[in-house]
Amino acid sequence: MTVRTRFAPSPTGYLHVGGARTALFSWAFARHHGGTFVLRIEDTDLERSTPEAVQAILDGMNWLGLQHDEGPFYQMQRMERYRAVLAEMLANGTAYHCYSSPEEVEAMRERQRAAGEKPRYDGTWRPETGKTLPAIPADRQPVIRFKNPLEGDVSWNDVVKGQITINNRELDDLVIARPDGTPTYNFCVAVDDWDMQITHVIRGDDHVNNTPRQINILNALGVTLPQYGHVPMILGTDGQKLSKRRDAVSVMDYFDKGYLPEAMLNYLARLGWSHGDDEIFSMEQMCSWFDLTHLSGSAAQFNPEKLAWINNHYIKAADNQRLADLVRPQMLKDGAEFAGAPDLAAVIALFKERANTAVELGQAAMLFYRQPAAEQALLQQHVTDAVLPALRQYAEACKTVEWNKVALSVALKQVLADHGLKMPQLAMPLRLLLTGQLQTPSIDAVVELFGREVVLQRLNVIAG
Repeated sequence: MTVRTRFAPSPTGYLHVGGARTALFSWAFARHHGGTFVLRIEDTDLERSTPEAVQAILDGMNWLGLQHDEGPFYQMQRMERYRAVLAEMLANGTAYHCYSSPEEVEAMRERQRAAGEKPRYDGTWRPETGKTLPAIPADRQPVIRFKNPLEGDVSWNDVVKGQITINNRELDDLVIARPDGTPTYNFCVAVDDWDMQITHVIRGDDHVNNTPRQINILNALGVTLPQYGHVPMILGTDGQKLSKRRDAVSVMDYFDKGYLPEAMLNYLARLGWSHGDDEIFSMEQMCSWFDLTHLSGSAAQFNPEKLAWINNHYIKAADNQRLADLVRPQMLKDGAEFAGAPDLAAVIALFKERANTAVELGQAAMLFYRQPAAEQALLQQHVTDAVLPALRQYAEACKTVEWNKVALSVALKQVLADHGLKMPQLAMPLRLLLTGQLQTPSIDAVVELFGREVVLQRLNVIAG
């Protein structure tokens, strides 16, 4: 058997981190088995589905690097196929026309609620042997309902949750086509999984209630069932379902916040799956390890601090030029001036050890790409008459010293020795004059990156 998995989002917004995790698990399982990963866009909800949302999903998948092997397939482009299957089901008696109006269906459900029963369609238009159906109302377009089995159970061995059994009496005759003929969600999903030969359906456990309906439709079509696995949802730090109001839930929010895709994938993989105690691993490693036996049946909790720690690991390992290219656009928006300034990749190397995100990295690097603007009070506190002679001697040394970190450090230490000063007494005023701030990487590294011309220009203000 060739493994075939799918990711089938509805394009009603952005790519949610929960959806991204589902896509990752489906993608990794297909890669582990040398199978096929299918992308399907379930866009039959015409009121909520938008081209912008489709693009947002594609952008999120592309950023994460979860490349599909087939697709994207769009349900709205498969209407002829759905109509053909509906016609077959009407012909063979596994589906039927129902002329009950929405008001009549709601009235029957109200009666059932009042009687303490589970509200469901009562089968008024369900054809049965010896049953006389009502007269067809004039000028009323029917829906098509699936003729759900009345007896027995729907049972499947969920690869995450174990054996799940639902009695068919808990399920009513599902509407599978609306009055205008457009098919409904569960029907389309069942036909798609059949046509696309999906062998494993990995999805969120909010779909558990859909699964028995889809199984019954597939059984009525006489086709082989996929294996199902329903992963629990991801909770926020408060233990509640992730909410756009409280949490960053769109994958591309994390792109905007400066997270690297490999960090995001690594973190999402650990939300509901594990490989021993491994915390940091590549996607190649994950694909070699991934199976469905280590998926957790418990809800995972999103931990921003853990994600930041993982992102810091990947930032430290990332190529400096790649990071420079990543932060440059935002730095330009923030007013960075790159003409005549140090090489950005070299500056990135100074800051990457301590940066948790690319946004932090770009903000830290800005000190090399803007004019210094130290507060007057800080200048008065640190650039004192007592330290001015030492500053001037260092400025003079900078005119002729060999321009590298080692030589600049030796010159700095010589000035300290000549004036009986400690490093902070000279480094602090140098930082203020060169960058406008007190916190920077090592002063000799900062001086080296600025270059001789800029350093002499900015130290010229203390010339005696």
